[in-house]
Amino acid sequence: MINVLRVISYLEGISYILLLFIAVPIKYYANDPSLVKLLGMPHGLLFVAYVILSLVSSKEYRWNSKKTLVVLISSVIPFGTFYVDYKYFKNL
Repeated sequence: MINVLRVISYLEGISYILLLFIAVPIKYYANDPSLVKLLGMPHGLLFVAYVILSLVSSKEYRWNSKKTLVVLISSVIPFGTFYVDYKYFKNL
């Protein structure tokens, strides 16, 4: 289970960075929303998968509420999923 969460975490982090730092600036500076449309749906699916897998893992590995909250909040902070992978997931 944790290996699947680590892969989804990595992919979600990459998709968020691409969306936030490449697609959105292109949308507003070049007036071209096509990249946001292309990356938006996969990122949304990865985000939902990350949240669900995080909640399932929190039950399976008996994380306390603080750890669960940090793991969930990391999905909305740029580079957060990479930090959580290094800090929490790597050692499980």
